[in-house]
Amino acid sequence: MYSERFQQFIEMWRKDFAIERSMNEKVCVDRDGNPIPWYTYPAIEYLSQFDYSEKSVFEFGTGYSSMYWAKRAKKVISIEDKPEWYAKFSGEFSAPNWQMRYYDEKQGYPEAIFSDNEKYDVIVVDGKRRAECAANAVKCLNDGGMIILDDSDRINTSKEYVDAVKNLRDANLLQVDFYGFCPMNNYTKATSVFFSRNFDFESLYTVQPINGLGNIWSMTRKERKQFFRKQKDVEE
Repeated sequence: MYSERFQQFIEMWRKDFAIERSMNEKVCVDRDGNPIPWYTYPAIEYLSQFDYSEKSVFEFGTGYSSMYWAKRAKKVISIEDKPEWYAKFSGEFSAPNWQMRYYDEKQGYPEAIFSDNEKYDVIVVDGKRRAECAANAVKCLNDGGMIILDDSDRINTSKEYVDAVKNLRDANLLQVDFYGFCPMNNYTKATSVFFSRNFDFESLYTVQPINGLGNIWSMTRKERKQFFRKQKDVEE
């Protein structure tokens, strides 16, 4: 028998994070049905504060994150090496500022980032051969930009992730790890963001941090009083 307070906790995850729908339907979406990345929720909330309207994004790996970035950034290029995923997402998603490209092993997946001879403000390493992709990402990162390495907690059991993190840290990038739950999963993981030392992205808001999902300080004073009164009643 769950306590009322625990039921409220579950309802917050169900309503604000849409975690039940995400798990049951196997989709990465927020409470309004908008695509979100398969990163940890703390990472998503942190990244969502910034203005990417003049930024370019390159993704090693494609998925719901591609539409998340396409909605925010000026330009997004995503590469995919699995034919079934390429067919799935090229059929489901579209955006005028998004390109999805197929690269198999023979075409040089880690080298795909060099194809346009450009540099990018945000580079996401979330596909195969992450150590090599991370090393190449460093060479293509714009001054003041950032590199996102998802599933970075795998460093504890994988030499590939040890090398990926080393490549990024050796480039003098500042590592910040975001631990927690993520869409679709019933377990935690980590998403790490590696920042240029002169990271300079502007916030969309006048203050930082903004109120996160389920945060009581997004409530009015009256709503907070009602919330705490209800908590007291439950405890009594």
